[in-house]
Amino acid sequence: MATIEATKANFEQLVDANPFVIVDFWAPWCAPCRAFGPIFEEASEQHKDIVFAKVNTEAETELAAHFQVRSIPTLMIFRDQIILFAQPGSLPKKALEDVISQVRAVDMDTVRREVAAEEAEHDHGCCGHSHDD
Repeated sequence: MATIEATKANFEQLVDANPFVIVDFWAPWCAPCRAFGPIFEEASEQHKDIVFAKVNTEAETELAAHFQVRSIPTLMIFRDQIILFAQPGSLPKKALEDVISQVRAVDMDTVRREVAAEEAEHDHGCCGHSHDD
């Protein structure tokens, strides 16, 4: 599958509708971004079960700001709408394959429990009292 251009208009639907999405935040003037592009494209051809998307940070400034992209290229990997990996910098082919393998191996049931526990802690942790009393 070729990479998809992600925009503010389609980003949420793209992540919500697909269980595994890898996003490359890039810009046309960025030399490391241009060098990483063919590596990203090749990975998209090898992993047909994963959606590979590119966000042009020049055109999609709101999206880049929303995800606090401060350096490009930045790679983000979503599984079940949860960001499991976010890192600036270009990756060599082997490193990208290693990251994909590691994210594939993640037990998403465990991640969802951890996220739910974190959210519950946030909801109750701000009040200054314990529910154990």
